[in-house]
Amino acid sequence: MLAVRNACEADLGAVLDLAIDAGPGMTTLKPDRGALAARLALAAASFAGEVAPQDADYLFVLEDRAAGRICGVSAIKAAVGVNEAFYNYRLSTSVHTSPATGLVNRVQSLHLSHDLAGASELCSLYLHPDYRSGSNGRLLSKSRLLFLAQFPELFAHKVFAEMRGFQDAHGQSPFWESVGRPFFRMDFHEADDLCGRGERLFIEQLVPRLPLYTHLLGEAARAAIGRTHPDTVPARRLLEQEGLHFDGYIDIFDGGPVLEAKLPGLRAVRDSRLHVAGAGNGNAVANAGGSAPGSARCLVATTRQDRFRVVIADLDPAQAVVRLGRPLLEALAGEAGMLLRVLPLDAPRGAVDAKAGAGRLCVDPR
Repeated sequence: MLAVRNACEADLGAVLDLAIDAGPGMTTLKPDRGALAARLALAAASFAGEVAPQDADYLFVLEDRAAGRICGVSAIKAAVGVNEAFYNYRLSTSVHTSPATGLVNRVQSLHLSHDLAGASELCSLYLHPDYRSGSNGRLLSKSRLLFLAQFPELFAHKVFAEMRGFQDAHGQSPFWESVGRPFFRMDFHEADDLCGRGERLFIEQLVPRLPLYTHLLGEAARAAIGRTHPDTVPARRLLEQEGLHFDGYIDIFDGGPVLEAKLPGLRAVRDSRLHVAGAGNGNAVANAGGSAPGSARCLVATTRQDRFRVVIADLDPAQAVVRLGRPLLEALAGEAGMLLRVLPLDAPRGAVDAKAGAGRLCVDPR
């Protein structure tokens, strides 16, 4: 049985292994033991409510309880750009016409922006390849949205997630080679590591304030604008299903798209409901499938900030009391009578926000 729980300092070795497996390009999950130890300590204090809301960093792990293995990680940063600079490029399109020639040109440009400062960030999502099957990815990604739904007062009105940008077969970022390197004069990974350590001031110091016109870039760089890394495409689809969408912001280094949403517009916030846990013979974990009338695969989360847990179970979300077997209650570190927040695992067909498909609005649509 797999369960998501709040990370603790004892998870350091496992989280470090996942960071090493993730490889380059994940700014918020660097394989640095010291930095990860500090982050886990901050996460523990955040879950305990011992840090200022804007400084909180909620780190979650996906645990294979049978194997005793941590197989995934995800996180929410309560606010970015408060104590350190946070930059993106904003895509803008202008139209230029010439009545004399009858020509109309649509010109796309990139503008240095810190518009997302103060917003809450969904980040650090990584699932070990051994577990990339069934509902595991959905459990890891969507569980943190239930944390947002249960504790909306801890977060900003806007939520966003930076998607890892496209890299070629050699691990090179075409966007960086054309846009980043000429200004920063360093390798992609060196600049990415600086940002991972919170040293972002060099961006403002070295990037020109004038717009960068995309038609002056190379073809490979233009094609990478708003393009998601192949390994990140499934994570992007999951977030789009939950109400996030692309609205013109991209990562300043690799050109990956930024997905965003208003907190009240997230499906988890809008559609999840509180239920009471009742003891019973129990419902199967979602991967086993359910057959009881009215049952559906659902995310089931506890409502304690300091002991947050999420599992997948087959249950009837229309019932006020949801009956869970002992294994599920143990995975939730709870007991009968506790309050649970429940959300169907998948959005109903046709219920996804129409903007969810807007992530393909880039220079070279995928």
